[in-house]
Amino acid sequence: EEEFVELFNGKNLDGWKGDAKVWSVEDGLLTGKSPAAEEDKLKSNTFAIWDGEVGDFELIAEFRLEGDNNSGVQYRAQANPKNGPYSIVGYQADIHPAANYTGMLYDEGGRGIAAERGQKVTLKADGKNEVKPLDGKFAPVDLSAWTTLEVKAVGNRLVHKINGDVTVDVTDEDPQNAEAKGLLALQVHAGPDMKVQYRSIKLKK
Repeated sequence: EEEFVELFNGKNLDGWKGDAKVWSVEDGLLTGKSPAAEEDKLKSNTFAIWDGEVGDFELIAEFRLEGDNNSGVQYRAQANPKNGPYSIVGYQADIHPAANYTGMLYDEGGRGIAAERGQKVTLKADGKNEVKPLDGKFAPVDLSAWTTLEVKAVGNRLVHKINGDVTVDVTDEDPQNAEAKGLLALQVHAGPDMKVQYRSIKLKK
């Protein structure tokens, strides 16, 4: 069985591509933040895209978020060139400060919210999804402190965790929209100024 591999070297953005006005390394942390200049303000969400593909995998990312906005980790995603070279659509493990959205599954550019935090969902082709509650309490998480996000995707089952607790457990039975493999990427959201930083992004295929 493969070991986890660190995707961020702590020094530069080797292995990643993104808008240089958004993505950098600050104090050894992979950093995405809203551009300061008014003429550079984001018209759409933008991403740092890892130079590789993921199919069945586990991911462990350590992050923190500042600002009145949200972020996320995109996986099995597809390029969306109509919105520029750093636009991505597909599954997202959402880094969102609202308690019901923290660690949810969002289908960027597609079905939207697929499962809110605290839900076990089977996504159906006819849109009549099966939704059951997960065990546990889902209090707000302070995302400005270092937070651990885990994603495990095997076949059509997608499980997200925040700080070790399962936030969503999704089985995607919608063949029109399900993705088996694709890109891995980190989001800076358009809108209010924000900053997201990662100190570790580990992947095991």
